Amino acid sequence: MTGPPIEVPIETFPIHKEADASRQTRRLPPHRIVLILIGLALLASAIFFLRWDWLPNYGDLILQGLWRTIWILCVTVFLGFLLAVPLGLAQAAGPAILAIPARAFCTVIRGTPLLVQLWLLYYGLGSLFPQYPWIRGSELWPYLRQAWPYAVLALTLSYAGYEGEVMRGAFVSVPKGQLEAARAFGMRRFTIFRRIWLPQAIHRALPTLAGEAVLQLKSTPLVATITVVDLYSVASRVRQDTFLTYEPLLLLAAGYVVITAIIVYLFRRLETLIPSKLG
Repeated sequence: MTGPPIEVPIETFPIHKEADASRQTRRLPPHRIVLILIGLALLASAIFFLRWDWLPNYGDLILQGLWRTIWILCVTVFLGFLLAVPLGLAQAAGPAILAIPARAFCTVIRGTPLLVQLWLLYYGLGSLFPQYPWIRGSELWPYLRQAWPYAVLALTLSYAGYEGEVMRGAFVSVPKGQLEAARAFGMRRFTIFRRIWLPQAIHRALPTLAGEAVLQLKSTPLVATITVVDLYSVASRVRQDTFLTYEPLLLLAAGYVVITAIIVYLFRRLETLIPSKLG
């Protein structure tokens, strides 16, 4: 003899709870919907109520400035990070003969404005090199006469100074027990650094590195002060030629927003790839 069937609410099953949670995560929050609508309204008003007839005349110049901005950003971030790793390692585990100069370099770079560093390199070294005939007669002189090498050098040193301190904290945050266990297994120092210490330090520093890369993008307009043609200098030229203020600045802001979104996406992808590829 069987009793009445027991009815179990369907909500108690975990699979349905997970399905409901996944449906809720797919829905956009109300505040994001409002922000998207506001952004679309601003975009529509900018397209229909502002002047854009000048855009075809400056298309090639805008593309040139955009390419120069992206090129300077990528090169300085890459070279600056390569310099930041030994700077951080020297401060975290190096002897005093290496740690003190590395700490002094990071302190000076972080304590002085980037514009001052840029001008010191461009107007300082740039005016010092022509006084030496062997420099003027070298193969490097055609490059040293231009402004972009000084811009790349200044932005690289600036990024390395900030990221050197970031990497120092990342190296220190790696548990020492893992390094001691690797030594106990007979691994060499360089192997420990390449397979354990450096990957974990980079993974810990990636969120900060992404923020610093965005700040580096915002620092690139300073190269316009030494006659380097970047995206900001193109917008300034459009303002001077057409006497328009909002249109070139809005286009400039849109370009920086797009590049920032790409930077954030790439670093988030790196956060998922680095532990599995290098760790």
